[in-house]
Amino acid sequence: MRIIFAGTPPFAAPALEALADAGHEVALVLTQPDRPAGRGMKTTSGIIKSLAQQRKLALLQPHSLKQPELHAQLGAIDADVMIVAAYGLLLPVSVLSIPKFGCLNIHASLLPRWRGAAPIQRAILAGDRKTGITIMQMDRGLDTGAILLQRGIAIEQDDTTQTLHDRLSLLGARCIVEALDYLEQGKFFAIPQNEADVTYASKLEKDETEINWRLSAEDIGRAVRAFNPRPGAYSRVCGMPLKIWQAAVAADVLGKPGEIVSVRRDGIVVGCGRGSLVLEIVQKSGGKKLSAAEFLSGHSLRPGDRFESRE
Repeated sequence: MRIIFAGTPPFAAPALEALADAGHEVALVLTQPDRPAGRGMKTTSGIIKSLAQQRKLALLQPHSLKQPELHAQLGAIDADVMIVAAYGLLLPVSVLSIPKFGCLNIHASLLPRWRGAAPIQRAILAGDRKTGITIMQMDRGLDTGAILLQRGIAIEQDDTTQTLHDRLSLLGARCIVEALDYLEQGKFFAIPQNEADVTYASKLEKDETEINWRLSAEDIGRAVRAFNPRPGAYSRVCGMPLKIWQAAVAADVLGKPGEIVSVRRDGIVVGCGRGSLVLEIVQKSGGKKLSAAEFLSGHSLRPGDRFESRE
C-alpha cells in the first residue's frame, strides 16, 4: 500500500521500520520540527527523521497541518492510508479524508480505556493488569474513532513506563502491519467504541510526581514506576529533594507516613499510609542515580528522619 507516515518519538520508530520492511511504499514521512534538547539545548534531529533519512524516504517537518498548500501536497501523493503514531500535531478534519482509506492511529491502550495523552502512565498508576494496542480509524474527536484491531499484553509488577512503552512500541509495529494486511484483503470491520467504558489519560501534571506518603505503599510504588523514566517521582528529606527511581513494597514493615523506619544495605525503608516502601535507587538534585547503599555512603539518613509529604 502507498502510505503517509506521521510520527515523532521513539514509540513510532518500530512501526515505520516494520511498514517499510513489509514492502509497503512509504511515500512521505511527517515528523515534528527539530527542537533544542539536552543540557546544551542543541538542536537535534528526532529518531523518525533519522530513520527517514537512512531509508531515503521523502520527509516533511511542518509546524502545523492547517495550511491549504500542505493539504494539496498531501493529496498529490495519492496515498492509500496515513498511519499516525504519537505524531504530536493535530490532524485537521480536512486531512483525515485525504488518503483513500483515511488515517489510522496506533494508540497505546485498549480503547476506550485511556483515551488521551498519557495512556501508559495512567494504566500503571491505576494498577491495571492489562493494556495493549488499538488500531483506530481517526475522526474529529480525541481517540474516539472506530476500533479496527486490538491486541493486549499483561502489565508486569515491575513494569515501568519505559519497559511497558518499549513492549507496546514493538506490539504496535506488528499490529499496524497486520491491520494493513486486513485492509488490503477487505476484511476490516470497524467497531464503534463503547462510550460507557471511556476513561481519559490526561497529561501528567508536575504536582502529581511529588509523593504523598499517606497513600499505600502499593500506590506509591506504582507512581515510582509510572514516572520512570520521566519526570521521576520525588520527595524531600532533611530539606533535600530526592528522586526515587526504583522501590519495592514491604507490606510487613510498619511506620508513620514518610518516616524512615530503617536504613538497610538493600534500601531505605519508609513508612506509608499502609505498609512501607523500600527505596532502592535514588538521585539527588544534580547527582547521578545511585543504589541505596551508594547513596548512604555519602549521606547520613537515620531511622526517625522524615520525608515531607504532599497533601
